[in-house]
Amino acid sequence: MPALNWQKSSCSEEASSCVYIAATPTGAIHLRESDDPATILTTTPARLRPLLSAIKTGRMSHPTPG
Repeated sequence: MPALNWQKSSCSEEASSCVYIAATPTGAIHLRESDDPATILTTTPARLRPLLSAIKTGRMSHPTPG
């Protein structure tokens, strides 16, 4: 497998955990977090699109620490 070109999310802050994304020539999308880069989630653009839409529109709220 060729090396992936990981790109940091533009929403990730400098001093925080960062989300990285990479696409393969076959169209698969890989996601990883800077705290655990060995754990990679793989999906497709069609499956990732609704998740990103829900995040952008606020339908997925972040739990408040209690």
